[in-house]
Amino acid sequence: MHFTSGSGGPTAATVDEDGVAPPRPTRLGRRRLLTPTRLGLRARITFAFAATAAILSALMAGTTWGLARENLINQREAAAISQATSNSARMALRVDAGAGQEELNQALQSFPTSAPSSRPSVELADGTTAALQTTFGPSVVPTDVKAATSAGESVRMLTTAINGEPELVVAIPISDGRATYFEIVSFAELQDTLESLGISLFGASVVTTLVGGTLGYWLSRRTLRPLANVGLAAEAIAGGRLDTRLEGTEDPDLNVLVSSFNHMAQALEDRIDRDGRFASDVSHELRSPLMTLAASVSVLASRREEMPDDASRSALDLMTADVSRFQQLVDDLLEISRFDAGVARLSLEEVSLPELVRQVVAQRRGTRADLVIDLDPGMDELVVRADKRRLVRTLDNLLGNAEAYGGGACRVAVEAEDDVVRLVVEDDGPGVPVEDRGRIFERFSRGGGAGRRSTSGEGVGLGLSLVAEHARLHGGRAWVEDRAGDAPGARFVVQLPVARA
Repeated sequence: MHFTSGSGGPTAATVDEDGVAPPRPTRLGRRRLLTPTRLGLRARITFAFAATAAILSALMAGTTWGLARENLINQREAAAISQATSNSARMALRVDAGAGQEELNQALQSFPTSAPSSRPSVELADGTTAALQTTFGPSVVPTDVKAATSAGESVRMLTTAINGEPELVVAIPISDGRATYFEIVSFAELQDTLESLGISLFGASVVTTLVGGTLGYWLSRRTLRPLANVGLAAEAIAGGRLDTRLEGTEDPDLNVLVSSFNHMAQALEDRIDRDGRFASDVSHELRSPLMTLAASVSVLASRREEMPDDASRSALDLMTADVSRFQQLVDDLLEISRFDAGVARLSLEEVSLPELVRQVVAQRRGTRADLVIDLDPGMDELVVRADKRRLVRTLDNLLGNAEAYGGGACRVAVEAEDDVVRLVVEDDGPGVPVEDRGRIFERFSRGGGAGRRSTSGEGVGLGLSLVAEHARLHGGRAWVEDRAGDAPGARFVVQLPVARA
């Protein structure tokens, strides 16, 4: 599943009446900072496959090792007991014939054994012993085995008491109890075989677990790829590309998700388009009567001195200010509607930034006398390609914002660094709280400074929003920060990429 995208208007956000996003509800007493970070869905699927493979391989390895151990031990015991029984019968013939110790030793050397590590021996009732190996004679046989054979019973015992290694001891009474035949068979080789088998099975389990985890990761990527595309499409819509849509798939279950997502995106785009057209239509409709009203007020203002009293002149001044503010609002709404409709375009021309800054500052009414214009060394000859009208509007809005909330700008600077240039406007007012620095660039938002608004009555909360939009259209960005050092006030920065003339 893939998605296609194009240009569109900005996204809508859920806010309250003051332009602030409502806080998300939380449970009382819940310590959110101690909540462990959960694994992602892909990681959980991969872990589930790896854990399942590990459990199954461990069960299979354990079962295989247990069955192999039991079969090998049983086979070795059966072979040893069978050979010991045959050898005991041959030894009984020697004992019945009255053979001495030397003859018994010679007979033991001729006996076949079940394994190269078998050590046969014999002990007569009178204490005479014979052994193939003296270190593994009747003297090393456990006493409980000898006690059982003295009662006339054949005994087999798997023990490590002889030399610390697993040994099978077979004891068989012969010649009506006049002698006992012993055979000690080492199981050390069998133990080594079982240990090698265990290591091999453990290695196979590790490989199986890794294969299971790899398979789980591959399947999770394949399975979650449609959801990743949904996330990318949602991110594109959040970035303003409202015509982003998901392409259909051959999976009927995923087609439901695709259809619902595309329907939601279309409804959102239609809603924002309607809102944008409404604002644009209203602004256009207001322009004609507003121009008539402005012309009428201008005629009255030209005869201001002929008015009979101060009250009439004060009313005219208030009306002039409000009409001017109304005109500014309509112009801002028209500009915003162009951004929403995606028809805002740059008109590039060669612009001398230092000269532009000086002109805007000179034409701005209410500019502080102590305003400092600060240019980086070598900036006097800086000429860039940009939209002059939008740069003028950007700088004028920043100066107006400083006048409204910071007592007027105290410093305007042009800074260049590598391939970017920064327009900086600073004031020595109360500054902007950290929690308001992102919100003040939203539409109709004045942040925490609304209560400190100047008495001029200018501004409708769209100036900084247009600053951000103009910067974005140039491929740059705008932000606010504290002034350098301990100086009070705010520092508004518009950073633009430079295409030098």
